[in-house]
Amino acid sequence: MDNGHSMAGASWVPDACTLPTAAQPPRLAEFDRFFREAVRDVTRPSARHLRLRLAGTAQAERAARDLTARESTCCSFFTFDLSRSGPEALTLDVRVPAAHVDVLDGLAERATAAAAGR
Repeated sequence: MDNGHSMAGASWVPDACTLPTAAQPPRLAEFDRFFREAVRDVTRPSARHLRLRLAGTAQAERAARDLTARESTCCSFFTFDLSRSGPEALTLDVRVPAAHVDVLDGLAERATAAAAGR
C-alpha cells in the first residue's frame, strides 16, 4: 500500500509495527472481536487520546489486559491504561504520540464500527 502502512484494508497498522505480517490479520480479527464484544462507547477526548468504555465483566477485563499487553510489545508507541471505577465501569484509554494520530484514527474507526455492529 502506498500510504506508508503495512496492510491494505487495515490502514491503522503502521510500518512501525513489529508484528510479523502473517500475524497481523489474526490480530486485527482479535481487535474486531474484542471491540464487538466489549466496547460500549467510544469517545475521543483529543486527537491523541481514545477512550473506550467497556463491559464491566471480568472476561472483558482479561481480554483487554491480554490484547493490550501483546499489542504493546509490537507497537510500543501505544500507551494503554485500563481502569475500573466501579463494578460495571471499565475504561480503556489509548494514547499515541502526535506522529501516530492516523493509527489512532483507524483504531477508533474499527472500534466504532465493530461496537455498532454488535
